[in-house]
Amino acid sequence: MTASTPIHRIPDDPTTRQALALAGVFQAASLVDELARTGQVDTRAWETLIHATLDTSPASFEAIYGGHPNNLRRGLDVLEAVVGRQQANPVVLRYGFTLLLLMNQLRTNDAMMDDLGQRLVRIQGQAEHFGATHENVIASLGEAYQETLSTLKTRIIVQGDPSLLQSRMMPERVRAILLAGIRFALLWHQQGGRRWKLIFQRGALKRTLDQLA
Repeated sequence: MTASTPIHRIPDDPTTRQALALAGVFQAASLVDELARTGQVDTRAWETLIHATLDTSPASFEAIYGGHPNNLRRGLDVLEAVVGRQQANPVVLRYGFTLLLLMNQLRTNDAMMDDLGQRLVRIQGQAEHFGATHENVIASLGEAYQETLSTLKTRIIVQGDPSLLQSRMMPERVRAILLAGIRFALLWHQQGGRRWKLIFQRGALKRTLDQLA
């Protein structure tokens, strides 16, 4: 994603912004599952999450995810299954909804929010020097997650291939993706997203997802 990435115009309304932010949460959940099972991730989906995490002062809402909803296609597909009552990977759903729980705990912890903000400022400097997806940057993002969010009461237990999960840079990559999920969860809440809306406003969310298809 660069400054020259074309912006794909979509309806500018709260439900659309909530859907895209929530798609970011479930994209993170899906990539954690894929990484833990296969050791690989979709490059476009991965880069979208990392860039969004590092861009704490985006020029616009669309800039957060690179300007085109297809950058969040993986997450939109998971969300489509959730609201359409279709079969979805239960592990991915567990990761996604646990990220929302973690976000709520973080949101009320001012000291941790400040700590994360300061860490991200330092990591942005690293990203400017090395590049957003350089392993030094990913390691720092993973460390930020480990030393803040992983200390909260709610924990995400990642399932997968034990040999993969213990391989070089794998824990850092997983934690970096989880931090991205928290970034989108906070964005979802800032845009008015609430868990009860997933139940009582399912129809409106489904119509929005159809427009983004």
